[in-house]
Amino acid sequence: MLNIVLFGPPGAGKGTQSTNLIEKYQLVHLSTGDILRSEVTNKTTLGLEAKKLMDQGLLVPDDVVIRMIEARVDANRNAKGFIFDGFPRTTNQAEALDELLKRKHTSITMMIALEVEDEELIKRLLNRGKDSGRPDDQNREVISKRIVEYNSKTAPLKNYYADQGKFHGVKGVGNIEEIFDRLTSVIEKY
Repeated sequence: MLNIVLFGPPGAGKGTQSTNLIEKYQLVHLSTGDILRSEVTNKTTLGLEAKKLMDQGLLVPDDVVIRMIEARVDANRNAKGFIFDGFPRTTNQAEALDELLKRKHTSITMMIALEVEDEELIKRLLNRGKDSGRPDDQNREVISKRIVEYNSKTAPLKNYYADQGKFHGVKGVGNIEEIFDRLTSVIEKY
């Protein structure tokens, strides 16, 4: 089973590349944001629990997110693998994910990080903001804060996966096909 954590700062191209990877390797996309919205919309037990917290302005605790991911893994028992998007974001979450996958007799195969310089990210996000209408992609200061937040909170994850021999940095600059070729060359080594 091929289980990939796709990692990268805002504007690195994770969305575009995860779509391509899903298609090529027939992976199931596990986006915690999508899962959370779906659980809330479908008024599942976990969704109602999460909504109650979100309505209070609180973050959904890791154990609730892990249970949502577990439900999706269980619902896709015959999958060729998963691509994790937006999770894990902390070492505690990575450890919880490892425990979950161990119970399912699998593990994370690799973490691939799209690496892009901050100025390039800012340029990409400002361009995306012109088309998307997303206010968080239209303000240089907000974008810079998001990048700093990413770098400070998620940097320890690189070390976590590097210590397991599973971290792979991939240059995230170039056209979509060039970046995709770099990603697949890392994957094909496994």
